[in-house]
Amino acid sequence: MTRVDFYIVDSTGAAARERLACRLAEKAWRLAHRIYIHGRDPRHVESLDQLLWTFRDGSFVPHEPLADPVPDCPILIGHDEAPESHTGVLINLSETVPTFFSRFERVVEIVNQDEPIRQAGRERFKYYRDRGYDLHTHNVSG
Repeated sequence: MTRVDFYIVDSTGAAARERLACRLAEKAWRLAHRIYIHGRDPRHVESLDQLLWTFRDGSFVPHEPLADPVPDCPILIGHDEAPESHTGVLINLSETVPTFFSRFERVVEIVNQDEPIRQAGRERFKYYRDRGYDLHTHNVSG
C-alpha cells in the first residue's frame, strides 16, 4: 500500500514548499528512486523546472517536463496526467489528491502555514486517512 508523508513547513509562501520539493526530489534521486513532481498547471511546471536547476548552488538534479521527457530521466514534472514509467515517489504540489496517486510507492505532500494551503492539506490528509493509507507527518523549518 502507498505510504503518504506530510511535510509541514513552518513558514508561509509557495517558495518554501517548492524548495523543499526540490530538496526531497534530489534526496530521492540520490537514493535511486524515480520521481514525479505534480504541479498545479503548466506555468507552475515551468517554474518548478527552473527552480530544480537553481535551488542550490552546485546542485544537479536531472529532470524533464512530462510533456517532453528524455528517455530514462529519473525526475519528471507535470500537472494533468500520470507518468507511465515513474511509480516510485510522487511529490504533490497541487491542492487536490491526484487520481493516480495509488500507483506510487510513496506520496509526498508539502503543506506550509498559508491558510488556504493548510486547509487543502487537511482535506488531503482526511482523504488518505479515511481510506486507510499509511500516514506520516514531519515538521520542517522553512
